Amino acid sequence: MGVTTSNRKRSEECMSVNHQFSSSSDYHRKKPKFSSESTRPVKPTYDVVSRISRYPDTKPPFVREVHAPCRPKKFNFARTISRLFPGGDNKNNDGGDIMGNFLTSNYEKAKHSALEKCRVATKKEKVVIDLDAESSGREVSEDSGVVEVVEIRDTEAEVVEIGVKRRLRSSPDSALTNTIVNLEEYDLSSVHVYKKLLEGVQRRTDTIRNLNFQIELNEKRRDTFQLLRPKKELVEEVLIEPFVPLTDEEENEVSRALSANRRKILVTHESSNIEISGEKIQCLIPSAWLNDEVINLYFELLKERERREPQKFLKCHFFNTFFYKKLISGRDGYDFKSVRRWTTQRKLGYNLFDCDKIFIPIHREIHWCLAVINKKDAKFQYLDSLKGKDRRVLKLLARYFEDEVKDKTGKDIDVSTWEKELVEDLPEQENGFDCGVFMIKYADFYSRGLGLCFNQEHMPYFRRRTAKEILRLRAE
Repeated sequence: MGVTTSNRKRSEECMSVNHQFSSSSDYHRKKPKFSSESTRPVKPTYDVVSRISRYPDTKPPFVREVHAPCRPKKFNFARTISRLFPGGDNKNNDGGDIMGNFLTSNYEKAKHSALEKCRVATKKEKVVIDLDAESSGREVSEDSGVVEVVEIRDTEAEVVEIGVKRRLRSSPDSALTNTIVNLEEYDLSSVHVYKKLLEGVQRRTDTIRNLNFQIELNEKRRDTFQLLRPKKELVEEVLIEPFVPLTDEEENEVSRALSANRRKILVTHESSNIEISGEKIQCLIPSAWLNDEVINLYFELLKERERREPQKFLKCHFFNTFFYKKLISGRDGYDFKSVRRWTTQRKLGYNLFDCDKIFIPIHREIHWCLAVINKKDAKFQYLDSLKGKDRRVLKLLARYFEDEVKDKTGKDIDVSTWEKELVEDLPEQENGFDCGVFMIKYADFYSRGLGLCFNQEHMPYFRRRTAKEILRLRAE
């Protein structure tokens, strides 16, 4: 094994064990070679190199591995190999070249095989590798150099946790042994990713639990507040009444009245002596201005409605459209004497200052507004569907109410602390002819104790409903 070989191949005869050298006579036949330095004859050599060079190259029938000496390694792996494989054929422990490249190649193969077996790959289930020593179920000695693998499988979550407990030797050479682990093929590159994903899921789970707790807490608070809130039993019934649609019979009746003869008297209100003819009721057709007769009769019907059902409506008084004109007819713009007899108890049947609300329609040339003496809330209110503002009206009404109470009871009343409100949160008209309808509906809803929950879209319905109530002399 330690002989020197040339690059030329040996012949088949030389490789044979039974090969016999030629007789001595054959060598004498050949001419001896002479050296250039000496004339002395050279004896023929019978070594292997000279013998092989004499024969021509022949192709062997099979290729045989030739173990040639290798170049010495920089690091002495023989000693390491002897430690890894104590039962091998290595007999030279002093660091010499034992078995050459054969053991080196086997060592490399064993190392690559061990490294490949250490990889962890997930197939159908998620895998988490835990390198914490606490997850191990067995104890390993410090000098054993063995890697212990603990598998914990959870079928419900389909998660496999593999805990690896490593005990390394104190010697640096033992680092080569910590890679030999008998595992299935797994992918270590995805371990940290899966671990981060599990940590993220845990954080999200805690956040979701906190949110669920907050939701349940707020729902309980809402239920508690609903129990503490006072119940309004008649709210739905009251809100439906102002918007009850007309029946087919009522629609036909209104249509006939609006197309009737202009001079025909359709209805007469005896207590107020107001007559409504075909010409006057036509102010309730779309795009027409309301006249005084229709407004005054409708206010009379609202007062009768309150007398008919006092428990359902507020106690109110409705002045006609001529009251404010008389009140401001004086030289200085105020004349109480001209309206003094309008509110006697004999004429009204009750005291004016006992009412919760007093409604005063105000006509401004071509526009209708409403003023309210709100004794219930201690206010003087001014409502304009075009958002107009006139504080002078509120001052005149405050002066009138003081004079009225003084004249009828002989007592002085101070209304300087009452609020003078120019109502802004109210339905607005979007044209130039529905101001009268807005004005009478302001009075209708306030006398019910309701907010102004209507708008411009309800005006065609309110016109026909007002016509129906006037024709039947009954406000609903």
